[in-house]
Amino acid sequence: MRRWIAFWNIVRKDLKIYYLKPPNLSWGLLFPLAWTAIFFIKSGRSWEEVSTLLPGIISLAILFGTTSMLAVTITFEKRTRAFERLLVAPLELGLLMLAKLGGAVLFGIANSFLPLLIALFLVDLSAISWTTFLLSVLLISLSSALLGFFVAVSVTEVFEAQTFSNFFRFPMVFLCGLFFPVQDLPWFLKPLSYALPLTYGADALRHSVGLEGAFSLGLDLSLLVLASVLLFALSLRTMKRRWIL
Repeated sequence: MRRWIAFWNIVRKDLKIYYLKPPNLSWGLLFPLAWTAIFFIKSGRSWEEVSTLLPGIISLAILFGTTSMLAVTITFEKRTRAFERLLVAPLELGLLMLAKLGGAVLFGIANSFLPLLIALFLVDLSAISWTTFLLSVLLISLSSALLGFFVAVSVTEVFEAQTFSNFFRFPMVFLCGLFFPVQDLPWFLKPLSYALPLTYGADALRHSVGLEGAFSLGLDLSLLVLASVLLFALSLRTMKRRWIL
């Protein structure tokens, strides 16, 4: 019971200190909100046009929200040695990682609903399969948060975390099929696209809005789970190597 109390206190502390501050809200919420407005206004008001853009915009909102927050907050805590104090808490390292990821995952899920709120004023959203949508959003948030966590534990300075994050994020905007099909990419870029978790996250969201995906829904969700497990193991190994051993 004490472990789960500590777990919840870490999540609550991160949400209060970092995620709900005006600078983070402006970057994590207004940025995807601006992207959503630009694309939706350009697309018009038909469900066909909006549904084509919606999976990519939601994926983008989750990706930038989760990775930006974790890369900055953990790097900042490392500089102030607050993160090292957490490492001596009566909490397993894996559970500590999940606690630090908890706030980012919740933030990512919240970000995913911003495009939906805008779309609500444009089209009828009754065609969405909400079970598939929520499961896809959860797995995209988890895999994106783990990517941000891995970046944060691999560098020392905040500017390094931002630079390293952008090294992954901006290519993913073009390689993951967010706004045009992966099948249209040049043949030499397709293997890289298939190696990125967000490719399968965006494809799963396409299934949720009734569009035809490049892969089966089961494959999309399975590969998102696999990517999350691999990123978790890689982040845990990096933490042990840099701080524990």
